[in-house]
Amino acid sequence: MALLCWVTATPLQANVEPRTQSVEQAVQELFPSATRIEPKQGEPPVYQAYQLDALLGYAFESTDYSTLQGFSGKPIRLLIGMTPSGKLTGVSVLEHHEPVFLHGLGEQPLFDFAAQYAGRNIATPILVGSAHGNAVEGDSLGYMDGVSKATVSVVILNETVLQSAMTVARALLPEFAQGPQAIARAELFQPLSWQQLLERGYVQHWTLRRETVEQQLGHSLALYPDVAGDAQDPFSELYFAYLNAPSIGRNLLGETRFTQLMSELEANEQALLVMSRGSYTHVPPDFIPATAPSRLNLLQNGKAIELHDMNFNNGALLELINTPERDLHANIFRIKTHAAFNPLAPAALQLNISLRRNPLIEQQSQFRRPLTLDPTLFDIQAQVIAAKATPVWLRMWQQRAWQLCLLAAALALLTLVFVKQRQISEHSRGFHWFRTGFLLFTLFFIGFYAQGQLSVVNIFTLLLALWHGFDLTVFLMDPVIFCLWVFTFASLFIWGRGLFCGWLCPFGALQEMVGWLAKRLKLRQWKISERMHQRLQWLKYGILIALLPTAFYSLTLAERLAEVEPFKTSITLVFVRSWPFVLYALLLLGLGLFVHKFYCRYVCPLGAGLAILGKLRLFSWLTRIDACGKPCQHCHNKCEIGAIKRSGAIDYDECIQCLECIVILHNQDQCVDAIRARKQAARAKRADNVIVSDWAPQR
Repeated sequence: MALLCWVTATPLQANVEPRTQSVEQAVQELFPSATRIEPKQGEPPVYQAYQLDALLGYAFESTDYSTLQGFSGKPIRLLIGMTPSGKLTGVSVLEHHEPVFLHGLGEQPLFDFAAQYAGRNIATPILVGSAHGNAVEGDSLGYMDGVSKATVSVVILNETVLQSAMTVARALLPEFAQGPQAIARAELFQPLSWQQLLERGYVQHWTLRRETVEQQLGHSLALYPDVAGDAQDPFSELYFAYLNAPSIGRNLLGETRFTQLMSELEANEQALLVMSRGSYTHVPPDFIPATAPSRLNLLQNGKAIELHDMNFNNGALLELINTPERDLHANIFRIKTHAAFNPLAPAALQLNISLRRNPLIEQQSQFRRPLTLDPTLFDIQAQVIAAKATPVWLRMWQQRAWQLCLLAAALALLTLVFVKQRQISEHSRGFHWFRTGFLLFTLFFIGFYAQGQLSVVNIFTLLLALWHGFDLTVFLMDPVIFCLWVFTFASLFIWGRGLFCGWLCPFGALQEMVGWLAKRLKLRQWKISERMHQRLQWLKYGILIALLPTAFYSLTLAERLAEVEPFKTSITLVFVRSWPFVLYALLLLGLGLFVHKFYCRYVCPLGAGLAILGKLRLFSWLTRIDACGKPCQHCHNKCEIGAIKRSGAIDYDECIQCLECIVILHNQDQCVDAIRARKQAARAKRADNVIVSDWAPQR
């Protein structure tokens, strides 16, 4: 069936091999008016495009500047065009191996994403996946639409573009060259009050009047329903301060919190405190901590510098600040090293105003206030080697922090259930409700939302990484997948494969729910003989053995053959895919209506791989008693997966650890041995009563 699906789907997937293109032709496409293109040369290595003798710009290959690996474990090879002013002329994908584009969504979404770079200036921070959509010329932040179901791949591509372009810009474009830096004097400190900080300009005060905003907008603020406040109040009142200087930061935060703040900053990073009140604060009410503010920018040398909220003290920041003003909104923003912000060079704080008059009309305006700092607070030093920016994988973990916390809590709860399975299984009704809820969590949160479906393709990637040189960062790119793999790998040596297959596999959970539907519909289950069942179990091992050597021959071919797994179709893409793949996935689910978890039992190569590793488990946790199998066959008959033998022994290679047999064993109304013992006790009691009644009259 998998082979049929693969063959029929081939004509529906255009260009499934990694895309390759002549570099010279791609350079010409990036600079259509070029009459001369110089070969790649120089340091850094670039192609130079000329129109007659006029330099149009530079083209460069990302692999010369970035070592970032894609989700496949191989880098995405890009050709990037940039003008002498720092504007990107375009990004061309020369080669990639991203599975979700090669064998899932198709390559067009990747090319469409790359096309968004044309016309963007690298002086403007570019963010992926923002709700703001595309930016326009002159915006202080550049937002790009991401690709649903391919977040990791496009984030890596974006980081590759920015790293490569900024490296070339700082080497070849004078406007981006970094000069001497001003470093805050760590030994300089003088206790100062709030009023003294204001008087010295260490804390700077900016009041934006309502009439000033109305004058620039050309309309009264009364026309904008979102602008609240009295007409006499300021539109926005801001306080801002540079915290790296101890005379400012220590006075505002205190010595303990100032030390904590400095420890949270990476080498050469800087921190800016912004507080505001009024009708229009520096962040909106629905601002998400640890993200970039859309209303606020820092400008220097004509470039926007991205500010990133540090979520310092988890939102209770104002309680730490030594200020008499208590009605302010406060945030500490991180200025990253690669921004090359010089605190003594001319700079400005920009407030971006966006007001909606009605659902159809929205007006924007920008106001700036110079940011000036006292030179005596700093030492002027020659440029130091900038610390590396926060790794992409770490940013992915930070962005998905709440998902990881929820996942960790769920895994901890599941571990507790397995450790305390005897006590918990005694409450059969409560246990069944828990299992139902956890499977729903697995399908909808782990599967559909967090995209945490493990796959045999992950095994390919691991084996190839071990073969060609292991790099942990490849696996850290998707934190949910990484955490699930670590937990699953650890559990294999304790409980075997069943904990993942029975509780944490989204497609397995979906099959379980198909089984619930079959029971509701009272569909008659197909009876598979034990002999045939034993033979069919070997099918998944055969598929695994066929796939593994293929991965070493051709990863692309192995990924195509791995479509024997319906995970990408059903979980990753939620059935939005070419009809052969959807038909195949529905066919497997349909078989599950008549044979419980048909795919898990007979087809799944991932389950086969986990079962092989599960043979190394240290314990056999599922309790058995002497009566199991001799004569009691209740658990054998009730096991829908067919993992309990007639002898009563459990086949841990096939068991999905649903714990139903443990529930039966501890249920006095289901366990045959308990029922027999209860009947024997009742007969013995009746016999004792008869003996007593016969003896009583004689006494």
